[in-house]
Amino acid sequence: MSSVSKVTASEPKRATARAVRRAAPDAADAGDNGQGSEGIGVGVILGFPDEIAEELQRWRASFGDPMAEVIPAHITLVTTTMTQDWEATRSHVREIASQQEPFNVTIAGTGSFRPVSPVVFLNVEDGFGDCVNLHRQLQSGPLERDLPFAYHPHVTVAHDVAPESLDEAEAVLKDYRATFPVASMGLYEHDDNGIWQLREELDFGTKPDDDRGQDGTAGAR
Repeated sequence: MSSVSKVTASEPKRATARAVRRAAPDAADAGDNGQGSEGIGVGVILGFPDEIAEELQRWRASFGDPMAEVIPAHITLVTTTMTQDWEATRSHVREIASQQEPFNVTIAGTGSFRPVSPVVFLNVEDGFGDCVNLHRQLQSGPLERDLPFAYHPHVTVAHDVAPESLDEAEAVLKDYRATFPVASMGLYEHDDNGIWQLREELDFGTKPDDDRGQDGTAGAR
């Protein structure tokens, strides 16, 4: 790869329903994982249009990050959070989605959480405030908890790789820019097999139908 893209996606697209093995929505920020006596592991993310997600996956793989194959590009709204009440959690996330209007996101330029964490990321420019507001609303009620770090919307492009690979990611993608609309968010559950399963993709500004099933668009556990 010799250049970075400047992409504009004009049509809102729902995130692709995928199972994510081994890593939480966002592995770099994850705390507790899985299910057990503490409850059910929950995450909420904004997915990307396929063209952008696939391009960023290729870049992440080029930096030697093994998570490139199992974590689609995304913006985390709620990282791994344990809940004791799935139904209350689902209702909580649905209600927030129904009140949110679609908005544009621009990701541009790189940053890093080093030396605290070996992570290089793309910055969120347009949509930063929307992400922060969604996070604030979501991380309340049944998902309320104290986080070890202040929430900072970002897109991980290299994590836990050699320092020189982190340097490369930060330099190569410094001019990267992509803009796209987001019109939904995904509610994930960490299942008994250690896989993050998309349980509902919730359209913004729409009341969901409680009768939908477990096909990745909505429904019960």
